[in-house]
Amino acid sequence: MEVRWSDMDAFNHINNARMVTILEEARIPWLFSAGKPTLALAKGCVVADLRVRYRGQLHHDHSPLQILMWVEKIRAVDFTIRYEVRPSGASLIDRPAVVASSQVAAMDLQAQRLRRLNPAEREYLKSWMR
Repeated sequence: MEVRWSDMDAFNHINNARMVTILEEARIPWLFSAGKPTLALAKGCVVADLRVRYRGQLHHDHSPLQILMWVEKIRAVDFTIRYEVRPSGASLIDRPAVVASSQVAAMDLQAQRLRRLNPAEREYLKSWMR
């Protein structure tokens, strides 16, 4: 993910609220990267929980950020995505500057209620488990 100048704050590092936006901008295309627009996930899901731990600073010159994502857990109506964010060029053995997780729930937008993940969605999500 490219870091925009507007992502920086007065302390010359990526603002914490902007990091949440960067995670979202990475998650959405990643979630549908298999090119399966017929999956109901593309029609509705919501973030139920988001946790972010900042372990180091990231700056504009660390762009593009490396964001490693995988599915950690799949339950009946939701799944958990884990993230590790590192500066450009960092090794995967280097400590991530940001670690995060998102609990994403499948949603029936018309009925405005949670729904169960269907077998195709579960299979797709399983392919992203570590």
